[in-house]
Amino acid sequence: MNGDSLSILAVEPYHGGSHRYFLEGLARHSRHRLQLLTLPARYWKWRLHGGAVTLAERALAAEAPCDLVLASDMLNLPTFLALTRRRFWQTPVVLYFHENQATYPMPPLEKRDLTYAYINWASLAAADRAWVNSRYHLREFFRELPRILKHFPDYQNLESVAAARGKSEVMEPGLDLARFDRHRRPRGRVPRILWNHRWEYDKDPEAFFRVLARVKQAGVRFELALAGHNARRDPREFTRARARFADELVHYGFLDDFAAYAELLWGSHLVVSTARHEFFGMAVVEAMYCRCHPLLPNRLNYPALVPQKYLYGDEDELVEKMVALLREPSLLDGETARRRAARFDWSARAPLYDEGLQRIAAGVTALP
Repeated sequence: MNGDSLSILAVEPYHGGSHRYFLEGLARHSRHRLQLLTLPARYWKWRLHGGAVTLAERALAAEAPCDLVLASDMLNLPTFLALTRRRFWQTPVVLYFHENQATYPMPPLEKRDLTYAYINWASLAAADRAWVNSRYHLREFFRELPRILKHFPDYQNLESVAAARGKSEVMEPGLDLARFDRHRRPRGRVPRILWNHRWEYDKDPEAFFRVLARVKQAGVRFELALAGHNARRDPREFTRARARFADELVHYGFLDDFAAYAELLWGSHLVVSTARHEFFGMAVVEAMYCRCHPLLPNRLNYPALVPQKYLYGDEDELVEKMVALLREPSLLDGETARRRAARFDWSARAPLYDEGLQRIAAGVTALP
């Protein structure tokens, strides 16, 4: 440890999407020195099983000093630590949960494989501290853990859950929001509805397009931008919507260019979520920072992100609120949304991470 600056080994077997966004942002904004040890973001089940072996080999070969290990929930931490024990036997370890495999919703007709939930649990047991990206996530994870463990025949270690909860705390992520400011642009006069979430079942795009059809039927004028990442060969809800909303559609598909993505957000008026799963909500926060008025379900982590006026209870209420805002755009309050989002910029979050990492590095000692 060099003064107030730590040397941190950040281990991420699934270096893509929000995992990559978070880790590279922390590396840029932290006062500590992060060495990133990563694997490409594909084959997530294999990464959770076997990524630890490859990354352990690389960790042993790395020459940089290490005051603390920051591991992702996609790492099989007991395997990693077993294979690197000669190097890290006295090194504190923080495990960061972006998601977990105990409560992540399953695709239709697919049954949960408890193997992956158990790897998360064993990793939590092996870590010195655990950070979870929202209070909602923390609550749901520890509510489900005892039920997961009870599926096993004996030696379920249920008494260990309380100790694991005691070393776990909420640490909301930082986002590179300030970089959006360079691409600010004026909006058009026609209100634009934005979808910037993943094109996956857990975001419930079918519900979004059902609502949108009812809004269109009400006779209000709007534009529609469909962004967000798509990993599916046949995103049929979106291909049908492309035809159904052809007159309203101004953008369709993932934007790999950040400037173009930022301009799309600044040009939008209303960001809507119909998600059935969201541990934090990075896409919504980005849109809010660009002065999009959010309409979000009153569930998941959304109540922690926005005041009540931005929440809805069911599809009928969502339709009612969307129609009212589209008919009277002066009711759109993107400025309050922007202020709420700004607290997640790395300028505000990095000092909290730095302090937390420093505290853990100083306070965790090896067992005798």
